Amino acid sequence: MILRAMETVLSSHIHKLDKDTASTVILLASSEMTKTKELSCDWQQAASNVLVAVGKQFVNQVMEEVLRRFQPGVLPHCSVLQTLASLSVSNVFGMVPFLPSILSTMLPMLGMAKQDATRVVFCCALQHFSESTLEYLANLDQAPDPTVRKDVFATDIFSAYDILFHHWLQSRDAKLRLAVVAALGPMSHLLPSEKLEEQLPKLLPGVLSLYKKHAETFQVSKSLGQILEAAVNVGSRTLEVQLDALLAALHVQICVPVESTSPLVMSSQKEVLRCFTVLACCSPDRLLAFLLPRLDTNNERLRVGTLQILRHVINSAAAQMQVKKPFILSSMKLPLLDTNSKPGRPGANGEDQATDSVRAVSVRTLYLISTTVDRMSDVLWPYLLEFLTPVHFTAALTPLCRSLVHLALKRQETGADAFLVQYDTHANLPSPYAVTTRLLVVSCSPYLGDGRGAASLRLLKVLHGSIYPSLGQRWETTVPLLLEYLDEHTQETLSQKEWEEKLLVFLRDTLTVVSDNTWICQLSQEMCRQLPCYSKTPQEKNFLYKCIGTALAAASSKEVVGKHLRELLETAKYQEEAEREGLACCFGICAIAHLEDTLAQLEDFVRSDVFRKSTGIFSIFKDRSEHEVEKVKSALILCYGHVAAQAPREMVLAKVESDILRNMFQCFNTKVLGIKVETKDPALKLCLVQSLCMVGQAICSSTQASSFYFSRKAELVAQMLEFIRAEPLDALRTPIRKKAMLTCTYLVHLEPALEEPAQAEVIHSCLRSVMALPPEPQEEDGTCQEPLYLDTVHALEDLLTSLLQRNMTPQGLQVMVEHLSPWIKSPRGHERARALGLSACLLQYFLEHLQVSALVPFHNLGLLVGLFSPRCADMWLATRQEAVGCVYSLLYLQLGYEGFSRDHRDDVAERLLALRDGLAHPDPTILFHTCHSIAQIIARRLPPDQLISLLLTMFESLGDPVKNCSRAATVMINCLLKERGNMLLEKVPEIVSVLRSKLQETQEDHVLPAAQHSVYLLASQHCAAVVSSLLGSPLPFDSHTCALWRALAVEPSLTTQVLGLLMEKMRRDVPFKESRTFLLGSTPDRVATLLPLAATCALYEVMSAPASAPAVLELYPQLFAALLLRVSCTVGVQLPRTLQAKERRSTGPARPARNLEPCSSAVDALQALLLCGGSRDVVQCMEQEGGWEMLRTPAGHEDGVTQLASAMARCAGPRLPLVLKALTCTQSGVYEVQRTTSTAFLAQLLSSNVVNDLMLLESLLESLRAQQKDPSASVRRLVLRGLANVASGAPDKVPAHGPQLLTAMISGLDDGDDPQSLVALEAMLGLARLLELVEPGDRRSVLLHTAIRIRPFFDSEKMEFRTASIRLFGHLNKAYHGDCEDVFLEQVVGGLVPLLLHLQDPHTPVASACQFALCMCIPHLQCEELAAAFQKHLQEGHSLHFGEFLNSTCKHLMHHFPDLLGRLVSTSLFYFKSSWDSVRAAAPLFTGFLVLHAEPEHRPQVDLEQLITALRLLLRDPAPGVREKAAETLGRLVKFA
Repeated sequence: MILRAMETVLSSHIHKLDKDTASTVILLASSEMTKTKELSCDWQQAASNVLVAVGKQFVNQVMEEVLRRFQPGVLPHCSVLQTLASLSVSNVFGMVPFLPSILSTMLPMLGMAKQDATRVVFCCALQHFSESTLEYLANLDQAPDPTVRKDVFATDIFSAYDILFHHWLQSRDAKLRLAVVAALGPMSHLLPSEKLEEQLPKLLPGVLSLYKKHAETFQVSKSLGQILEAAVNVGSRTLEVQLDALLAALHVQICVPVESTSPLVMSSQKEVLRCFTVLACCSPDRLLAFLLPRLDTNNERLRVGTLQILRHVINSAAAQMQVKKPFILSSMKLPLLDTNSKPGRPGANGEDQATDSVRAVSVRTLYLISTTVDRMSDVLWPYLLEFLTPVHFTAALTPLCRSLVHLALKRQETGADAFLVQYDTHANLPSPYAVTTRLLVVSCSPYLGDGRGAASLRLLKVLHGSIYPSLGQRWETTVPLLLEYLDEHTQETLSQKEWEEKLLVFLRDTLTVVSDNTWICQLSQEMCRQLPCYSKTPQEKNFLYKCIGTALAAASSKEVVGKHLRELLETAKYQEEAEREGLACCFGICAIAHLEDTLAQLEDFVRSDVFRKSTGIFSIFKDRSEHEVEKVKSALILCYGHVAAQAPREMVLAKVESDILRNMFQCFNTKVLGIKVETKDPALKLCLVQSLCMVGQAICSSTQASSFYFSRKAELVAQMLEFIRAEPLDALRTPIRKKAMLTCTYLVHLEPALEEPAQAEVIHSCLRSVMALPPEPQEEDGTCQEPLYLDTVHALEDLLTSLLQRNMTPQGLQVMVEHLSPWIKSPRGHERARALGLSACLLQYFLEHLQVSALVPFHNLGLLVGLFSPRCADMWLATRQEAVGCVYSLLYLQLGYEGFSRDHRDDVAERLLALRDGLAHPDPTILFHTCHSIAQIIARRLPPDQLISLLLTMFESLGDPVKNCSRAATVMINCLLKERGNMLLEKVPEIVSVLRSKLQETQEDHVLPAAQHSVYLLASQHCAAVVSSLLGSPLPFDSHTCALWRALAVEPSLTTQVLGLLMEKMRRDVPFKESRTFLLGSTPDRVATLLPLAATCALYEVMSAPASAPAVLELYPQLFAALLLRVSCTVGVQLPRTLQAKERRSTGPARPARNLEPCSSAVDALQALLLCGGSRDVVQCMEQEGGWEMLRTPAGHEDGVTQLASAMARCAGPRLPLVLKALTCTQSGVYEVQRTTSTAFLAQLLSSNVVNDLMLLESLLESLRAQQKDPSASVRRLVLRGLANVASGAPDKVPAHGPQLLTAMISGLDDGDDPQSLVALEAMLGLARLLELVEPGDRRSVLLHTAIRIRPFFDSEKMEFRTASIRLFGHLNKAYHGDCEDVFLEQVVGGLVPLLLHLQDPHTPVASACQFALCMCIPHLQCEELAAAFQKHLQEGHSLHFGEFLNSTCKHLMHHFPDLLGRLVSTSLFYFKSSWDSVRAAAPLFTGFLVLHAEPEHRPQVDLEQLITALRLLLRDPAPGVREKAAETLGRLVKFA
């Protein structure tokens, strides 16, 4: 590329190149050129071209460098040879002086070249060297060295010739042979004369033999021509000997058939003809002797070839051929009589000879002779006129007319009357009527036959005196105008219809000038006589019919007119379409002057038996088949149509229904057994439709059309629709639908008006007939050039605009667009393009004809703009551009309805036209950017009341089958919402609802993000309305609704508003309602209310979006508190039955992603909050411990809250201050469950030291103490738990708050509002934890009261109560160590029996607590033996041998405290009735051991009778162990007997 660029620059600016730069360029190019040995790189050629370009100005420097690489004895690089050859051509005067030395160096190299490719390069170099030398020698007067002579090169060239001809020409390589022969041609001019003469006998046959070896013969013919020229120049005698062989070989090359018309083939033909020119100059007689006999042969190909050679040599060797023309002319007789009209092959001059033949070539040769040879006028005039009228001479008509014009003008120069035709002395000459008819008819195809139209008109003008004397002056004016028109056009640009009309006007004007009825009648008769002659040229015959009609219209004789019309009807070939059309045109033109006569002849023909299959009034009709009859009917119907179209309008109106339509339908409909049967012949249908169209047009163009009442209008419209519907939708083969629609167009204007259903059916049927057609072939610019299709579309446009014209209101426009709407939204691109084109046409028409008398609203503007604007991004360029045009027209319509004038130009609307260019590029990014700009323009110009209708219409486009249009709709919707959304507050619910429904309908990926953005834009302006609307979505939220919620998390400030609103919605309504399902007395079911449930689900969706993190962090405390309380009040709450069923049924692509169960949804939302708020560790901790599942269940909810509080304390401590503040505000809430949950959370926090670290202890204690009087026992219980948790979280703070803590605990023990005593249980557990930490003074004040208060719980049926009370009792004893008062000692003694017996409690925790309590009690008894026994048997982790322990204990008790026997036994009797078998067995065992170790003197302490009675009862105990222990004790009582 760089080298080519260098070459281009150097070629254009070589004069600006300095010497130093040139040297650099030369070295660079030389190096690049010879870098590789192979000659296969493009850059080598480019480098060589650079050297050649520099060599034009600096040839010496270039040659110095190139010759450095061209050394003797070494084969040079091929590119070096190519460069030398190219230099010799580009700079002849600079290079030729170097050639002798170059040749002397190169000749020895020829023998060294062994490869054919290298030899080809040498041959090319020799060829260019020879050509340059010849050019130099031919221009010695301009050469820098005029002393150079040909003989300087002769020896070297002959040496090279010897090698090339005798060795290389024999190669099998075709490319090398052609290169050799190409070099031999110019080299032959440089050979010494004697050497050339010597070589010709071998050289010429050698070159001729190559014709048989090569298909491409251009180089062979060119070289042969050069050799022949060289031979002639030296006056070779050998050439005469070779002449016959040469002529034969060259003649074959001209006559051989060729399939190609490529430039190379044409050039080869030219070179062969050039050889003939050389031979004609040196041997004209031998040449003609060879050629002329070949004209008298039956082989057309040989004759045509021979004539071509003759024509060429007559022009190219004029001096030699001048004296030979009589011989040539005499040889033309046989070719002129040749009737063969088969097309010949293209001539050597490349002109179009599609109709060429032997005869035509002969006539052209004749023209050459007639215009160049003197005294030929007397020989050819006027006999050449005989060749004018025979049709088989049509191909030769142009040169014939030119010859006649030339001859006539020459005779005119000799005398005024000398050129006139004497018809009386030349009987074989055609009549003036025949000449006029013939020349006029062939002129209708003016460019055929090398321009026979102009030739015929010129001849007609020259012959005016022989045709009708008075025409001369008129034709002097009119004929040049026709010729000028032909000069202004070509065959491609000429309108055949306009040209024929001009010719008919010329004929009509001619007949007006003649004004001779006899002459006109004879002319019309001659025209009728010539009709059969044009059977093979339908166009000319059709035109002749029009000429006949014109002549008959000018004739005044009604008899002649009627006679000719009858004959035409009787003799017409109805099978030919062009003839039927021509006949109809003839009758139509004739009706201009003879309407009554024309209709009469037609009606007579219709009434005749012509339509019967086997009989008729004319014998010509008796064998007509049914098919032929249909063609006759077609022609007659067409005749009526043309009559209606051409005849005077006022006369037609009176005849339309009574004559014309009646006879037309009589021809169209056939009756079988009295029943009307319509034809199925498409040609007949087409003729009827075409004729009805002409009838309608005739009526509408009448000045009385507005008052004309067309009673058959509805019937005709129905008939047209039937034809249209019958047309196939897979192809457009006939113009039936086009003509039918045009007919309907004309009928629409007439009265009576069509009713609405009929009008709708017309529109529907016509649209379907055109829109559903397959796409037409497109040109490179995207347009369709199919005439029938374009005409059909234009017909449809005219029909629709005619219907619109009847109702020029917004409603009328809306009706039209509604019919087009399905096609505008079609999935097929060509249908959309057609529909948009029609829409643009209708809107433009409506705009151009808009008449606003008062300011009225354009009420459907939004609907229409919404329909068209998404099409601005259609896949089809035409559709996009038409869509912009539609929007442009609609905006100007709005301006018109606002009162602006039609010529007003709005700057904003005008920007649409500039944006249209942006739609030409198919890049989606550019398209959508342009659509956004279009939407901005719409937003600025759309009235506020139209905005919602525009948006709703665009929402419909979201499901458009064309993805680009759907995307464009999303872009435009969002642009409109951004620009004008502030006006849509009242419409927000409707917009959100439509968006949701569209998301459910379409599965396209791009719609959801666009809808999300739409909701975001709306919410940015109407946040509360959007939130309320989305909350109104059916539960459970489908995936699309969830996505819309997540769209509100995009922008932090908006998200903050949304979260606040959702929290408010969640808190404002009651969380559930209670309902009894069955019996009135049953526990009521809690059923969730919908609004808080929806708000909870919405919170989850918003917070699950990562973008919501900033807003979530801002509202973290409020959200946490609200969701935690939401969880609490949904535990155990059910869904409404309708939602339960709906959730079970939910399936499909948009099924909800989550469970709708109220508590689960709240827990999910809480999890989402923690995740989004950066508390992922909290979530994980809860998952590991099963906390989330606990939160969901009524039984585990409290524990779940406790775990959550612990996790928050561990992993989210910094968030706790604000969270506590938010939760504290909810402590006085209405719902017990919420107070319970918040209290549980706060209570658990006190167990963590983070509370103390964050200095939250005081506020927490204050908050909990405030809840001590809460009506809920659960709350009071959790308050005590929290207060007790201070012992874990801040043990060092317990002494400071000891009195308050102990008071709270004691109050809990005394709580009488808790039937289940759970508050007391919590108080006992709390006291056990606090006693060791409070100040001794504070502790001592509560010990006795506590001991007394907890004593009843020792024997509680609930294990937890027994465990807690007994363990607390142990802690009380522990607290009193060393300072026991007698009063408390009494409590110790009183508790001794229960503690000992409950060591056998079936529940291990109770037994363990008893061991602890006993260990704590013993020190108060101050008995070392007893203490030692307890230490021995009650060691932690060791199994207890109860009997042994009890025996030892009783022994020491009776030994040290014998006075306690009676009290201990009476207490033991209480447990004889215990509900636990083990305890009932332990009681008698304990009693027995006491009796065993008591002294007799202490017997009075025991009520023996009572004891025995109790033991006897135990003997009947169902438990064997109890009975056994009772029996043992009874045995021990013997001691007291």
